[in-house]
Amino acid sequence: MKVVVAEKISSAAVDLLREPGWIVVTPDQMEGGLAVQLESADALIVRSAVQVDDQLLANARKLQVIGRAGVGVDNIELEPATRKGIAVMNTPGANAVAVAEHTLAMMLAMARHLCRADTLTHAGKWEKKSLQGTELRGKTLGIVGLGRIGLEVAGRARVFGMTVVAHDPFVSAVVAREQGIQMASLDELYAAADYVTLHVGLTPQTAGMINAESLKKMKRGVRLVNCARGELVDEAALAQALKQGQVAGAALDVFVAEPLKNSPLTALDNVILTPHIGGSTHEAQEAVGVQIAQQVKEYLKHGVIQNAVNVPSVSHDEYIKLQPYIVLAERLGSFLAQVSAGAMEEISIRYSGEISEWKTELIRNAAIQGILNQALEEKANLVNAAAIAASRGLQVHEGRKPKSSSGGAGSVLSILVKTQSEEHMVKGAVLHNDNPRLLHVDGIEVEAPLERNLIYLRNRDVPGVIGKVGTILGDHKINIADFSLGRRAVDEKHREAIAVVHVDGSIPDKVLAELRKVPAIEQAKAIKLF
Repeated sequence: MKVVVAEKISSAAVDLLREPGWIVVTPDQMEGGLAVQLESADALIVRSAVQVDDQLLANARKLQVIGRAGVGVDNIELEPATRKGIAVMNTPGANAVAVAEHTLAMMLAMARHLCRADTLTHAGKWEKKSLQGTELRGKTLGIVGLGRIGLEVAGRARVFGMTVVAHDPFVSAVVAREQGIQMASLDELYAAADYVTLHVGLTPQTAGMINAESLKKMKRGVRLVNCARGELVDEAALAQALKQGQVAGAALDVFVAEPLKNSPLTALDNVILTPHIGGSTHEAQEAVGVQIAQQVKEYLKHGVIQNAVNVPSVSHDEYIKLQPYIVLAERLGSFLAQVSAGAMEEISIRYSGEISEWKTELIRNAAIQGILNQALEEKANLVNAAAIAASRGLQVHEGRKPKSSSGGAGSVLSILVKTQSEEHMVKGAVLHNDNPRLLHVDGIEVEAPLERNLIYLRNRDVPGVIGKVGTILGDHKINIADFSLGRRAVDEKHREAIAVVHVDGSIPDKVLAELRKVPAIEQAKAIKLF
């Protein structure tokens, strides 16, 4: 076996790869360059600098596995790797403790004015009175996102005597109770928390979630920590809230633009700024190197795949057949997650027709992936989606209805989601040259495209609604690409309707607000599908 380590990892990790008869090529031994070394390599280990694209993989005839020493795989093109049958693995959670400790360090630094105390003391000033701080004990910590890092933060905060309130619609109440965490809506969390810390991934729903409106909902004097993604925070709105005293302090390790330049936050003395070092500890860097070395070694020796981020092994012909339904499942799941409210509890998936006779693990995981990735910091994928759902206490059920011997209708995929407050079901199929289509929502027939920007409406079926919707969208220069309508009787006198409006471009919040003012419209939501 030949393992190419293209970027520096710990010496312990390299030593772990040195098996009898194995060749390990390190960055200082890259004779002829990386592309040449890959021609005879069985495994490639990278960090974040090396771009593993289709061109680099073109001559990698023997490559079986790519290991990423870290979480993100943005520098690895998954499609060509999957097409070539190359497993791609990463090391999620290896730096969770480092980021959690940095989060607590930020909180302590704000509570005890440590940065200002250090600066003043270095300047020869002894200002004990002005540096009187507060304790974390007895305070409420609001954690947005209960993935690996969020849970590590929660455990440490409880040791400090803090009450922990969290928001994560993809963690069951049972799991939270076991960890001594009280689950809450975002608004409830904002109202209760003395400290708010963010540990969610970047999605259309979480981008800019800390803005002028959400900051107003928080306690006056709240302190904010962000060691997740810079795009979660509107820096200008935060700066204004800090100046006005609504926010007493902020501690940020991540920013929209890195390195940090021209930010209104740099001029404020009640802000702690660190250069994206939350996961940068010797222990964390050692851990990711050793973990990826272990995973690559296990795969090469025993075929065991751990923390894979691409699809499991299927034949080329099977993958070609499955691929349109994988897309359908992910988009149906994403649609459901965006129309549902409340903490997720159960996901049920049913396969009808020919699809019921296939290997459906990838389709199942795609549906779970579409649901979970609306809010998770740790991204679900076709390999790990079911495991992530299980770790969060979500029940996943599957059912099959085989096609009749006489043929019958084509393949239909149904997904039901139950939350603490409601449940919704959608059905979809692959129609018209492999296009994913929505067929039913909550028992109402409404065929619509599942792509890009949609507006989902529920309304009383009375005259004039469609015209008002068209007028509002037209007034805002939003072009309608497709308008799909379905309706059913509620009783002898009343009917309800569902509309799925496919539009060109994104849907501003003010447009949704205007739609909700139409008397007959009971619900209006923007749906973003990738």
